[in-house]
Amino acid sequence: MTTTEAGVETPSGAATVQPDVATDHDRGVHGYHKQKDEHLKRLRRIEGQIRGLQRMVDEDVYCVDILTQVSASTKALQSFALQLLEEHLRHCVADAALQGGTEIDAKVEEATKAIGRLLRS
Repeated sequence: MTTTEAGVETPSGAATVQPDVATDHDRGVHGYHKQKDEHLKRLRRIEGQIRGLQRMVDEDVYCVDILTQVSASTKALQSFALQLLEEHLRHCVADAALQGGTEIDAKVEEATKAIGRLLRS
C-alpha cells in the first residue's frame, strides 16, 4: 500500500486520480478582485469625464474642445480595458492553463475575441 498526499491508501503502483481543484474563477473570484477598489475609483473618474462632456454640450462649448475631451475619455477607457485584459490573462487564462484540457483552448479563444472587440472599438 502507498499513501497519497491526501492520506488515502492505494495499492502500490496503482494510478491515483487527482480530484478536481476548484479555481478562484470557479468560486466567482475574477482577475481584477485584488484591484477592485482601484478600478472603481478609476471608473468613477471616467464617469466624471463623461459628465463633463454632457456639461460641455449643454453649455455650447466649441466642438473641437469637446472632441479633445472625447479623445481623453476614450483613451481612459481603453487604458482601463487593457489593464483588465492583462489581469484576465494573468488570472483566468493562467488558471485554465493549469487545469489543462479544453479549458485553456476556451479561455484563449475568449481572450482573442475580447482583443478583437477592443481593436474594432
